[in-house]
Amino acid sequence: MSAIALLKYAVLLLFPLLMTYAGIMDLLTFKIRNVLVLFLLILWLIAAPLAGLTLHEMGLSLAVGLATFCVTFAFFAAGWIGGGDAKLASVAALWFGWDDVLPYFALASVLGGLLTLLVLQLRMGRVPFPNYWPNCLGRFRDGESGVPYGVAFAAAALILFHQTDWLPRLA
Repeated sequence: MSAIALLKYAVLLLFPLLMTYAGIMDLLTFKIRNVLVLFLLILWLIAAPLAGLTLHEMGLSLAVGLATFCVTFAFFAAGWIGGGDAKLASVAALWFGWDDVLPYFALASVLGGLLTLLVLQLRMGRVPFPNYWPNCLGRFRDGESGVPYGVAFAAAALILFHQTDWLPRLA
């Protein structure tokens, strides 16, 4: 197997693994590390040419990522989402590009809404909060903690990634 083929398979494996890690870390710590977002960006910069994206396609993806960053930064400035969530959404939009970004954000919105409802139900005591849950999940009882939307962004990416052009282009 050639080095290029191994690199392609690594990309196909790394993106879902990194998104899974981002979702789990946001769930447990309410933080998404900058280095993780940077690694996803660098991975895209390697993957895009490997997948045969044209300069036009890469430019559209970059425009989608930048537009997403502008919108999500405004959401962050308004206090609606965290900074890590904004950065993760932006780099995910880059990966999904022009063709797949709307289904991605539609699904992420639905999942984020369901997550928000669950967190609100936990905080109101309508859903029992098990005593055996780890202490790190105790933040869900705290009304000041917000909602870890990175979980929804990561879950939507994992659900939809296999339906994008990445698989046929890199496999």
